[in-house]
Amino acid sequence: MDSFGMDWLVLISIGILLIVIVSGRMKPATAFSSLAVIYLTCNLVTLPTFLNSFTNPALATLVLLLILSLVFERANLLEKLASKLLRGGEKFALIKLLITTSTLSAFLNNTAVVSTLLSHVAKQTSISPSRLLIPLSYASILGGITTLIGTSTNLVVNSFMINAGLPELTLFQFSQVGIPIAIISLIALYFAARLLPKSNETEQQENQNQYFLTAKVEPNSPLINKTIEANKLRNLEGLYLVEIERNNTLISPVAPNERIQQNDLLMFSGEISKASALQNFEGLTIGDQKVTQVFNNNLVEVIISNQSELAGKTLQSVDFRTMFNAAVIGIRRGDKKLKGQLGRIPLKVGDSLLITAGANFKNHRNLDRNFHILTKDHYQPQINTLVSSMAVLGFIGVLILSLMQILPLFTGLLLLLGILIGSKVLSLSEVRRRFPFEHIVIIGSALIIAQGLQQSGAAHHITHLMRYLLEGRDVYFTLIILYLMTWGLTEIITNNAAAALSFPIALSIAQSLQLDPFPFIMTVAFAASACFLIPFGYQTHLMVYSAGRYTIKHFLKVGSIISLVYFLCTINLVYFVYISP
Repeated sequence: MDSFGMDWLVLISIGILLIVIVSGRMKPATAFSSLAVIYLTCNLVTLPTFLNSFTNPALATLVLLLILSLVFERANLLEKLASKLLRGGEKFALIKLLITTSTLSAFLNNTAVVSTLLSHVAKQTSISPSRLLIPLSYASILGGITTLIGTSTNLVVNSFMINAGLPELTLFQFSQVGIPIAIISLIALYFAARLLPKSNETEQQENQNQYFLTAKVEPNSPLINKTIEANKLRNLEGLYLVEIERNNTLISPVAPNERIQQNDLLMFSGEISKASALQNFEGLTIGDQKVTQVFNNNLVEVIISNQSELAGKTLQSVDFRTMFNAAVIGIRRGDKKLKGQLGRIPLKVGDSLLITAGANFKNHRNLDRNFHILTKDHYQPQINTLVSSMAVLGFIGVLILSLMQILPLFTGLLLLLGILIGSKVLSLSEVRRRFPFEHIVIIGSALIIAQGLQQSGAAHHITHLMRYLLEGRDVYFTLIILYLMTWGLTEIITNNAAAALSFPIALSIAQSLQLDPFPFIMTVAFAASACFLIPFGYQTHLMVYSAGRYTIKHFLKVGSIISLVYFLCTINLVYFVYISP
């Protein structure tokens, strides 16, 4: 096939990639890797280039940072810090939360930061969580743009620069523009947060109680001394028996051969509107019993994480009860309680599950991979203050040595990881469970796709189109168009994918205009992190979406203000710092 045909086929393939990702029919990792393999098969990239893309130094550094963030998720030091942030009035607490979150996110993975603070913000009762959770997510993004390691997007851009033969970015090269952007945007966020709704503990408790109903077994009931299966309580239409309270002891989950006894309190979940189905059982009093403290103490609220194997699957298909020794009694997506047969509902990242936990739930090894746990009593064991402090100091030491050019960042992080594993602060099994395979696949594949854009000549077509549209316009206007293009991509796909697709275009535009590519690359980097409008495109937004009982309208209200402020700051600062003398 001639080069002309190939370049247009590459452009068509990129369009199909965007459609597939936006439609949700395929996970980004699968879509990107599939296209990368096609490019290899069509000889658009060589085998060495293909393999080198997955061993890029910047990508390797990102992997180490993500693994080390597992330690900070369980650091007792950060737990203590989180508990102090929300003291005082709402305004003062919000200021402390914004400053702390953005500062931590400048050096730590923002998912780890939000995960650490999430349960404290969501479950405290002094301030409405809905006034704080969106600001928490946004502040983590704003802090991340200020350093090279603050967000994976900056490291992705760095990896592209290395591949393009440009100088590697330093730790604080983003700070000159990133810090002013973050400060101004955080001030705007402080005032915009007043547009968020207030929810109180009573409303949350009432909503929680809508997930289940109780029924008491009376002394004269014919159900007594018969098993759950024999009483036909196992296959009720739309209802599911999840727990039995007997003499202040909880039986959870309930086995089919469990025998009903006098005064048992049965808890059912599912379609509560179908409670009439229980009226056919003689000696069963429905709905007159208050939910006891024993029941409430066993309820755990979790958020499905972006790494969860449950995403896209149903509770039935994964056999949730056996898998986690727990039963789901309610599913919430944003502010909506999902209705119907829970076992048949396809789950999504960010869904909130209200579950009744069995005795072994806490000990399940994959909890941290699948869930962000909002109920404090069910956290993983925390790393004590001394070890947490040593880990934090070790991390700071690595950054200082890198900044002083005494020890490369990758080498320092690898050494720190070895020490943490050797001292058993971090286990190899934990690293295996949380190894960021999807990040590697997406970013490595994106590097390959960018190479295919360049090699096929497709990037030049885009550049010629941009030059035609920008003819007679100045550089300032060019930066605006480049920013808007990248921002549009990051809102509809992922931030890393947006950076990957926009980088070769930015580089080609700079080369065609015979200008320094750095301002254009910085524009792409900052624009790729500007995902404030829609909750579904960014993992920390999904973490707070259901926990804060938000709707898309809430993100649009606050996000539109922050997006505008962020855009104006980025364009003007990039232009006046890097271009205008």
